[in-house]
Amino acid sequence: MKKTNDVILQTVTSVISFMIILFALHLFFAGHYEPGGGFVGALITSAALVLLLLAYDIKTLKAILPFDFKIMTAAGLLMSVLTATGALLFNKPFLTHAFDYFTLPILGKTSLHTAVFFEIGVYLVVIGVTMTIIQTIGESE
Repeated sequence: MKKTNDVILQTVTSVISFMIILFALHLFFAGHYEPGGGFVGALITSAALVLLLLAYDIKTLKAILPFDFKIMTAAGLLMSVLTATGALLFNKPFLTHAFDYFTLPILGKTSLHTAVFFEIGVYLVVIGVTMTIIQTIGESE
């Protein structure tokens, strides 16, 4: 089999995937007040990782991200469930989140939410599941 030279594809992919991940993080943090959140941000991050997988190979992606995506899924699910049930400790309904306003040195007056931990869990679950599926499909061919 002839090996192709994918220098242009790999260079463009490195730049574009970085920009895609930055956009995904923007959507993640904008999810409290605008459309977005952990699910959408994770899908876009997974798309960037799939792009890296297509431009390089699975060994390179595993060298860049040495995570077991099944463990990432379990950790995200645990984080989401613990955050959702945390309200029960304070006699509040399931999935009730708390927030307050704090004055931070650089950001000024900012609202901080416990929902961020839930969204991080969702983010990890979605990335873990999608990358496990993609790797399973890729390894079987």
